[in-house]
Amino acid sequence: MENTYRQPQSVRHNLKFRLLQVKSITDLSPRMRRITLTGEDLADFYSASPDDHVKVFFPKPGEKMPVVPELGPQGPVFPEGEKPIMRDYTPRRYDNATKELDLEFFLHEKGPAADWARTAQIGSYLGVGGPRGSTVVPYDFDWYLLIGDECAIPSFARRLSELPANAEAVVVVEIGSESEKRDFESQALVTTHWVLRENHPPGTAAKLKESVLKALLPHGDYFCWIATELQTSKELKELVETVRGANPDWVKATGYWKKHETT
Repeated sequence: MENTYRQPQSVRHNLKFRLLQVKSITDLSPRMRRITLTGEDLADFYSASPDDHVKVFFPKPGEKMPVVPELGPQGPVFPEGEKPIMRDYTPRRYDNATKELDLEFFLHEKGPAADWARTAQIGSYLGVGGPRGSTVVPYDFDWYLLIGDECAIPSFARRLSELPANAEAVVVVEIGSESEKRDFESQALVTTHWVLRENHPPGTAAKLKESVLKALLPHGDYFCWIATELQTSKELKELVETVRGANPDWVKATGYWKKHETT
């Protein structure tokens, strides 16, 4: 029987494109960098869910300013010529009063986003569009299961920070080294399993599957978020639904990246 309660709600937002500047840079771990952006256009920025993403427009190599589209009747309109480099990122934190937006970048070995984040300085420019919409998950489940890799840490951190004090969460995160571990701030009761990748290449499901199968999970209804490499997310979704008893209506699996694509 289809569940008609506790269903995630879709919320649409007015799409807006913003040209922002770097206000501060904070290294959270050797390979995770928080960049705080600022700009007058952030006064009306809104993000309703940790699942949200903004479209980030990066300057071309050797240039300072990104190409930011205008909003036309049919959607984004770019100036004539090549479109800018674009990637999706989680709005980790925003403050309308101070006009700040935090984005967190995992510093992959190569890729336009990681390269920009490594070399960004105070005053550097970045374009940001959206979020276009939000998927709002109720906070009245018995508990929550979060499964992902390093790229999911910003979204998971925001999710955990917004859970109420009476909530419970189990987090399973695959990382490449001990240095990527971090403390999640939350009012909820949070159990975190850090899974070292060891000899397995990024984007393979073996270690996460093993950990999810072994994890001691609470009883009751739960919502599950999965965020990792695209194919791995699909495999983990099947695993939690067929082996760990997850209700398919209460599982959200997202491919944060694809093998063999630069980030």
